[in-house]
Amino acid sequence: MWVRGAKGYWNRETGILAEFEEENIYRNPTLAPTLWDSVLFGKVKENENITLLLNTSCVDAECSGNRIKSVRAWQLTTYSWHTVRAKYFADCSGDSILAPLSGAKHRIGREGNDEFGETIGPKVADSKTMGMSLLLQARETDHPVKFIPPTWANVYETDDDIDIKASIVKYSETRNHKIGTSGGNLWWMELGGDTEAIANTEETRDELLKVAFGIWDHMKNREDHGYDNWELEWIGFLPGKRETVRYIGEHILTQNDISGGGCFEDTVAYGGWPMDDHNPKGFRANSVDDKASVMHPAPSPYGIPYRCLYSENVENLFFAGRNISATHAAMSSTRVMGTCSLLGQAMGTAASICIENDLMPKDLKCDYVKTLQKRLMDDGVFLPALKREISALTREAELNLSDDEREILFSGIERPRAEGDEGNKIVLDKGDSIEFSYDAEKHIDTLRIQLDLDYRRQSVSPNMKMQWFAQKLHVGRDFVPMKVANTIVKDFEVYADGELIYRDTENYHSLIKVKIDRDVKKLSVKFNDTWGAEKVNIFACDFI
Repeated sequence: MWVRGAKGYWNRETGILAEFEEENIYRNPTLAPTLWDSVLFGKVKENENITLLLNTSCVDAECSGNRIKSVRAWQLTTYSWHTVRAKYFADCSGDSILAPLSGAKHRIGREGNDEFGETIGPKVADSKTMGMSLLLQARETDHPVKFIPPTWANVYETDDDIDIKASIVKYSETRNHKIGTSGGNLWWMELGGDTEAIANTEETRDELLKVAFGIWDHMKNREDHGYDNWELEWIGFLPGKRETVRYIGEHILTQNDISGGGCFEDTVAYGGWPMDDHNPKGFRANSVDDKASVMHPAPSPYGIPYRCLYSENVENLFFAGRNISATHAAMSSTRVMGTCSLLGQAMGTAASICIENDLMPKDLKCDYVKTLQKRLMDDGVFLPALKREISALTREAELNLSDDEREILFSGIERPRAEGDEGNKIVLDKGDSIEFSYDAEKHIDTLRIQLDLDYRRQSVSPNMKMQWFAQKLHVGRDFVPMKVANTIVKDFEVYADGELIYRDTENYHSLIKVKIDRDVKKLSVKFNDTWGAEKVNIFACDFI
């Protein structure tokens, strides 16, 4: 599944997610899924303080009072138990596994409209959720490819068997099965929302396999859909869940919060996907008046507060992802991966601040929210309605730039903010430098540069879907391997008092941090070349 996120090119999620994506484009231009796995694995392994326990399932928790003391987990590959003791715990499982093990407050299902004054969802609360999907991947070849379905696959002779509305309205507006390089992903192969979402996962998977193989059989062998030359490469056997158990935090995000733009003093992440409310019946919602999904509009972006990321009653429990503190209606927007990534980075950064200052999660909201917001923005995360603070050390330097360029560079706005807006950036020629000068030596810790990552993505790929996502699903013969954005600086140098102290001739990241850690009177950054652009575009260049 490709990464969905906030609507609008200029609202593209950055931070750690952009770091992952940019490395994947550089190392894996054909977007092979196994190489994408290696990018994620490598990012974890390069951080020495992370102990990675793969193939391991949390099965128990030891609690004392209102705090978790340890969790116990079973590792399938080594047939061994692991006990993890910590001061803080974070549940990003999606299914909120620590909720029943720790007694953390949680909820499942759809709220009744009256509880929060919402209009999405049923009038009376129920335990139904959005369902699960199994996706498939197919590739176009230059010759006919035969497909023989399993004997147990469902049979769909006509389009009307897939969607009764196909006989009433234009088919492309309903259960579209146009795949292609820039086509759809057959998301509507969905079941499980009207049953117990977690307990029945295996049975739901079995039914979804019948549906998925049946749909591919229909596309290949029944009616003329134009897929004679397409080959089924992969089909998922692990259901992708949209919704199960959600925690209750100090604030519960609602439909009305989102519709109002999510204006919070403690905003630490943002969303912008519509409130995409899937019918619990999923694929079985097959009548004119029973839609598979309803897209309720949401502003993009809207803020999400820190208070949704920790438990109301278990003092040392954080969470992030689709199981944050939100109603069913709000979660129908926040559940998408781009948003979940921002939530994870916000939560992890909050945990680091708690460790540094000996705080419990709820204590951070009082005096450390601005610290959290600043650290997130310094790490490349855009937060709606906030400008990144530029350090006094940076501002007091004399620069070899015009007053207008200096104002742009120190504006704290590091991306376009509307359709057609090129953004607050300065434009330099290749070979130009930005120079910071002081009357006396100053200690500089870290140089930070924010480059233009090409928010329109037109230099990354000519394929529409690839301009949005650094993952692929179905691959037509028109697929073009991805490339590093033209606007990213490939070759740059850093000089301290005339001495070359750093050079990168193969940079592919839009956010650059260079450790300086020395006293200098003059520091200059020379931008030698880009990945294709004629000019060098810079949103920020300063010290943190």
